[in-house]
Amino acid sequence: MKITFLGQAGFLLEKNGKKILIDPYLSDNVKNFNPKNYRRQPIEERFLNIAPDVIVITHAHLDHYDKETLKHYFIKDSKISVLCPNSVWQDVRNYGGDNNYILFNALTSVSLFGLKFTAVKAEHSDEYAIGVVVSDKKDNYYFTGDTLYNENIFKTLPTKRFKAVFLPINGVGNNMNVKDAIRFIKKLKVKNVVPCHFGLFDEMTGYEFCVKGAIVPEIYKEIKL
Repeated sequence: MKITFLGQAGFLLEKNGKKILIDPYLSDNVKNFNPKNYRRQPIEERFLNIAPDVIVITHAHLDHYDKETLKHYFIKDSKISVLCPNSVWQDVRNYGGDNNYILFNALTSVSLFGLKFTAVKAEHSDEYAIGVVVSDKKDNYYFTGDTLYNENIFKTLPTKRFKAVFLPINGVGNNMNVKDAIRFIKKLKVKNVVPCHFGLFDEMTGYEFCVKGAIVPEIYKEIKL
C-alpha cells in the first residue's frame, strides 16, 4: 500500500492501480468561515487532477468534507464509490451523477477492489463521525479521523493488529492532544504511528508527538512505513 499525506487528515492510498482518498482538503475553504484558520501550506494541484476510485469522508466538518475539493472529482462519469456517515451522506448525494454514495456509519464494512473498508467509532462534535480501517490481504491501516480519546472506540476496532495508525495530535476542535494521542497508541500497541491534523492551520511540526514508532509525515510525500 502506497500512502501519501495530503495535509490535515487527508491521505491518498494506492493499491493495485486503484486510488483511495480519505478526507481530502485541497482548498482554503475554512478561511472563508474562520479567517484565522488560513492554509499554511500551498496546494499542489496535481492531486486535484487524479481520478479516485474511492473517497472516504469521515465527518461533516469543512476540512474533511470540503466541497471545493470534491468538485474536482465529482464530474460526469466519475463512477466513484463514496463512503461517508449519515451527517455527510444526507448532503453529498446532491452531487448526483453515477457515483455510488454508500452510507458508512460505524460498524459498517464494505468490500471494494480487493480491499475492505470498516467504519469504526470516533468521539467528535459530529455525532456521526467515524474512523476507518482499510484492510488488504496482508495488512490493516487505521485512520482514526477526528476524535477524542474514548474507551468505547476500542470496542469497535477489528481484532487484527494494525500495520499503522494515523491519528490527530493538535488537541483543537474535539481532537486528541499529544498526551492523549500517546495514551491512545499505547492502548493499541502498534508498531507504526503517524500523527496528523497538525501544521495546516497552526505552527505545530508533528515532532511534538514523541513516541516509539512515530513517523512524522511530510505533506505531499509518500509515508515510508
